[in-house]
Amino acid sequence: MIPTTYPDASEIARLTARMLLEIGAVNFNTDEPYTLASGLPSPSYIDCRKLISYPRIRSTLMDFLTITVMRNAGFEAFDNIAGGETAGIPFAALVAERMALPMTYVRKKPKGYGRNARIEGDMSEGQRVLLVEDLTTDGGSKLSFVDAIRETGASCAHTAVIFYYDIFPETEKTLGDHGVSLHHLCTWWDVLAEAKAQASFPTETLDEVEKFLKSPREWQEARKG
Repeated sequence: MIPTTYPDASEIARLTARMLLEIGAVNFNTDEPYTLASGLPSPSYIDCRKLISYPRIRSTLMDFLTITVMRNAGFEAFDNIAGGETAGIPFAALVAERMALPMTYVRKKPKGYGRNARIEGDMSEGQRVLLVEDLTTDGGSKLSFVDAIRETGASCAHTAVIFYYDIFPETEKTLGDHGVSLHHLCTWWDVLAEAKAQASFPTETLDEVEKFLKSPREWQEARKG
C-alpha cells in the first residue's frame, strides 16, 4: 500500500533516529575508534543493515522513505526502483512494493561471467529510476551506480537513503554536479540530539562525538595511525 499521510520531515528524522538507537544500529566509541572503509578513524558507526531483522521498525521506515521521496520528487516521478549492491537491495525491494513499481539492482562491478551485467532485473531505455541505498557518507559511491543505470538509457536523477552523514560539506555538491538529488530520513545530527535526549551514552562520549561531527577531517587527521 502506498502511504499518503505521515509526519513532517523533522518528526520523521527524530523517530528514525530513535529507532536506530533502539535496535543498537548506532555505535559510539571514542576510546577505540572504528576504522571506516576509507581507512580513517571515526568515533561513530551506523549499521542500517540491522533494520532488516526488525519488521515493525523496518516497515515504518520504509513507509517514511516512500512518502519522503514522493513528497520531494513527485507521486508519479519513477518507473523503476533500483537497489545498490548489497545493502540497498532489501530496501529497494520494500520501497518498490509500496510504490507498485518494478525493482532492479545494480552490481558494484560486472560479475565477470554470463552476461557480465551490472544491472539485474529489467531496466529499459527511458525509464526514470530511483536509486535506493541504506546510507551515504560523501556521496561518491553513488556515482558509479548512477552511471551504470544511465548506461542502459534510463535516467537517474534521485537517490534515497535512510541515513545521511551530513558532516562532509561536499556531499550534496558531488551528487548535484552529477545531476542527482538526495533524499534521506535522518542524519548524525538527529541521532546525536536523540541520544542526548535519551542519555543513551555517557556525556563525555557524546561530547567527543560532537567534536568529530563538527570537524570530521581535523578529528581524523589528529588520530591517523
